[in-house]
Amino acid sequence: MTNTAYIRLQHIVEQSAVALTDADGRFHKRHLTDAVREQLARKDLDPHIKAAALDKLAESLVTGFGEHRNPRRRRSGSLFHPQDIVKLGNGIWVWMDRATDSDLLEWSRLSRRNRVRVDLADAEVQDYVDQRIDAFRSHTDVLYLGDLERVVFGWTEEGPEQVAQPET
Repeated sequence: MTNTAYIRLQHIVEQSAVALTDADGRFHKRHLTDAVREQLARKDLDPHIKAAALDKLAESLVTGFGEHRNPRRRRSGSLFHPQDIVKLGNGIWVWMDRATDSDLLEWSRLSRRNRVRVDLADAEVQDYVDQRIDAFRSHTDVLYLGDLERVVFGWTEEGPEQVAQPET
């Protein structure tokens, strides 16, 4: 998928989200999915964009398949099921039934590394939320996070990690 096609797909999603947003800044994921599907089904949609959307769909289906087959504790107390899939990294998957001892060691290593990343990310979220809740309590006149970020934490549009705007 080309970068331009990916950017265009993201633009379609963003435009649809903006169009669905209510006065309280909320929208429903299912409605967004329906709106994006409607945009992608248009007859005048560029063939490269349609191809990119099919690539994303295929990728999503494969990811979902892998998640559905992810080993989990069974009633028997075991993680094993022959039709589950062990993910070894670098896009290599192995049916659990055919996994070797070295596959299990790699799976364990990747699982541990992923757990550390998840724990660090969660700690960051918890710290961020704690700070913002404290700031909301101190600034009772501020109703929205965007205003709080600007007034209390100095957020500006020129921040270094702003979402890239798609090319039009």
